[in-house]
Amino acid sequence: MSELHKFLFDGLPVRGMIVRLTQPWTEILARRAANTATGAYPPPVVELLGEMTAAAALMQANIKYNGALILQVFGDGPVKVAVAEVQADLSLRATAKVVGEVAADAGLPDMVNVHNKGRCAITLDPKDKVPGQQPYQGVVPLFGDQFEKLGKLSDVLEHYMLQSEQLDTTLVLAADDTVAAGLLIQRLPVKGEANLSGSSAAETNEDQIGRNEDYNRISILASSLTRDELLTLDIDTILHRLFWEEKVLRFEPQAGAHGPHFACTCSRERVAGMIRGLGEEEAEEILAERGDIEVGCDFCGKQYRFDAVDAAQIFKAPGDRPPGTTIVQ
Repeated sequence: MSELHKFLFDGLPVRGMIVRLTQPWTEILARRAANTATGAYPPPVVELLGEMTAAAALMQANIKYNGALILQVFGDGPVKVAVAEVQADLSLRATAKVVGEVAADAGLPDMVNVHNKGRCAITLDPKDKVPGQQPYQGVVPLFGDQFEKLGKLSDVLEHYMLQSEQLDTTLVLAADDTVAAGLLIQRLPVKGEANLSGSSAAETNEDQIGRNEDYNRISILASSLTRDELLTLDIDTILHRLFWEEKVLRFEPQAGAHGPHFACTCSRERVAGMIRGLGEEEAEEILAERGDIEVGCDFCGKQYRFDAVDAAQIFKAPGDRPPGTTIVQ
C-alpha cells in the first residue's frame, strides 16, 4: 500500500517525511509499457522518473499547496524531458520523453545533462486562479556552485531548497520497477512561514545554514539509508533503524484514498471530444487510411482506439446515440 508519513524530532528544529509508492508507481509503468508506440521505459529512466515522483510527493506534502506541484528536468540528452505532477490530494502522474538510446548504466548527467545545460524546474500551479494569476516557477541548473555536474536528483533538489528557501534539506531517493520511495529531512525555518515573505527571517535562516548541530546529526543518520533499505524495508523499520536514539513524534500516516494515488485527466470521453473537434470528414480519412483512430495520452501513455463503429457514434446526434459504456476497446 502506498503511504506517506510525517514526523518531527521532539524539541529539535527538524522535521521529516517518508513516502513509499507501490500501486500508483506500477500503474504509471504499466501504462507506458502497454503503449505500442513507445514501449516500456529503459531501467535508468524508470529509476529517474520514480525518484522524481517520490520527491514531488514529498515536496507537495511538505508545503500543502492548493494546486499542482510539477517537477521537471530537461536538457540535451536522450531523455529530453521528465515530469512528475502531484496534486493537493496527493494524486499523481509522471512521464518522460525519450528521444535517444539510454545506456544501461546511465545516470542523471548522461540522460539529461550531457553538455551541462540541463535544468530542473519546480512549478506551483494554483487550483483556483484569479484573473491574471500566473503559476510560480523556480528553475535551477543541474550543476553545483563550481559548475560540476550533479550526479543525483537528490543533489539537485537539495541545492534548489537551499537556494529557494535557505533551508538545509537532506533527500534520499530510490526507485525500481515496483517501488518508488523517498526520505526527506529538513531544518525548520526560524520563524515559520514568515521565512517566505520576511527578509529578516530569511536572513536569519541563511545564517543557520549548515550550522545547526541537531539537524547535522540527523542528516548524517538519514544519509546512511541505502537504496536497498529504502526500497525493501517497511517505513516503521526504517525510522526505527535510523532514529532509534531520537524522540520521534509521528503523525497519522496518509494512505489509501487519503494517500498518494495515481490519477490522469485523460479519458475515453475526452478523446472522443477531441475526435469530434477534428470533424467527421477528417476522421473518415484516418479510418480509410488506417482502419481505426488511435490516440495516446502524452502524459500517462494510455492508448485509446476507435474503429468505424465507434467513430460513427461520436458524430451521431446526442439523441441518436445508444447508452454509453465504460468498456475501453
